[in-house]
Amino acid sequence: MTACPSLVFLLSDGIRGHLFQGRGVAGWLSRFTGADVVELDVPRPTGWERARLFKWKARFLPSMDGADAARWIEEAGASSLLDRTRHELAARNCGENSTLFLSAGSGAAPFTLALARATGQKCCTLMTPSVLGTAPFDFAVVPEHDHPEKRNNVLATLGAPNAIFPDELERQGWELAQKYPPRETGGQENRWGVLVGGDDANYRVSSEWVRRALGPVLEAGAKSDADLYITTSRRTCPGAEEELLRLTEGNPAVRMVLLASKDPFNPVPGMLGLCSRIFVTEDSVSMVSEAVTAGREVFLLRTERQSRSRTALQEATAFLVRKKLLPGTMLWGIPRFDALFNSMKQRGFLNEMKYDTLKFHKEGVSFPLADGPLLNEARRAADWIMERWNEA
Repeated sequence: MTACPSLVFLLSDGIRGHLFQGRGVAGWLSRFTGADVVELDVPRPTGWERARLFKWKARFLPSMDGADAARWIEEAGASSLLDRTRHELAARNCGENSTLFLSAGSGAAPFTLALARATGQKCCTLMTPSVLGTAPFDFAVVPEHDHPEKRNNVLATLGAPNAIFPDELERQGWELAQKYPPRETGGQENRWGVLVGGDDANYRVSSEWVRRALGPVLEAGAKSDADLYITTSRRTCPGAEEELLRLTEGNPAVRMVLLASKDPFNPVPGMLGLCSRIFVTEDSVSMVSEAVTAGREVFLLRTERQSRSRTALQEATAFLVRKKLLPGTMLWGIPRFDALFNSMKQRGFLNEMKYDTLKFHKEGVSFPLADGPLLNEARRAADWIMERWNEA
C-alpha cells in the first residue's frame, strides 16, 4: 500500500466556492506527493430526480460494495464518469488505495463516495454532506463552526480551506499591478484592498451601507496616501455598485474598482498579493479566510441585516446554545459565522473594524505586512490526509 495518493480526482458540483476549496487541498497534496490532479464535473440533477438520488438512494451508499456503487453511478447518469476514472487509473497503473476522490459540498459527495467504492480507492469530503454525513468517508475536513462529530476520520478546521498559495501571491500581485498600476509613492504596506460582498439570506449590502461604511475607509486611505483596490462580488446589488462608482469617482487614491457584474476577471488573488491591508465584508466568509491565509492584516466590515425577525430567531437559538439547552450544531445563520470570526479574532488572525480607529491613519502611521501567526487550512488538511493515509 502506498503511503500517499499518486492521483487525486477533484469532483465539482459547479459551485465555484466548493471547487476553490477542493483545489486548495488537492494542490497541496500534489505539491507534497507529485500526485496528478484530474478535475471532473458531476451530474447535477434537479427536482424529483435529485431528491430520489441524493435524499433516498444515497442513504444506502455507505453499505454498498463496489458492484452496487457502480450500479448507483449508472442510475445517476454518470457512467461516463466511472469510465473516465477507470481509464485514468489504468493509464497510470494505479493499484488499490493509491488514489483519492475529493469534493466539497453535498452535490458531489455521493459521487465521491460511490466512485471510491467502485474503484477500490479512498475518498474525502470537505464540509459535512447532508444525508451521508462524514462517517462513510475515509477523510472529512469540516469547519469547526459547523460542530463536526469527533471521529478519527474528521479534521476540524478554522474556516474552510482555500486555494491561496502564499508563494504565488507575489506573481499574482505583479500581474494585477500591470493591469491597474499603483502610484509611484509608497510600497506594499500602503496599498489597501476592499472586498465587498453582497446580499444573501442573512446579510445585506445596500447603497446606503456603501456610503456609510466605505466612505470612512476611502477618506482614511486618501489621508494616508494609500492606493485602494476595490472589487465587488456577484451578489452585490446594482444599487450598491452604482453608489460605489459614485463614491470613488475622481478619487486619486482609488487605483481599481472592479465590478463583478461587469467583469468576470477574479482580482482577489492579485489584491492579496499586492496589498498589505484587506477590508472584507462579513458575508464573505471565504474571502475572509483567503485574506487570512495570505498573511495580510484583515479587517471585518459589518453589514446590514436582511430581516429583524430572522435575526431575532437566530439570536434566540444562540442564547439556548450558550445555556447548553441546545447542541452547538443547532446554531444557524449569523451567530454561526460570528463563532468563526470570534475564533479568528481570539487567535490573532482577524481584526474587528471600528471606524473611530481609522483616526490613526491621519497621523501617518504605516502598517507593514502582518507578521503574526499564519493560517493555511488547505495545507494542514493535506498534511493530515498524508499522515493517516495508511490508517484510513
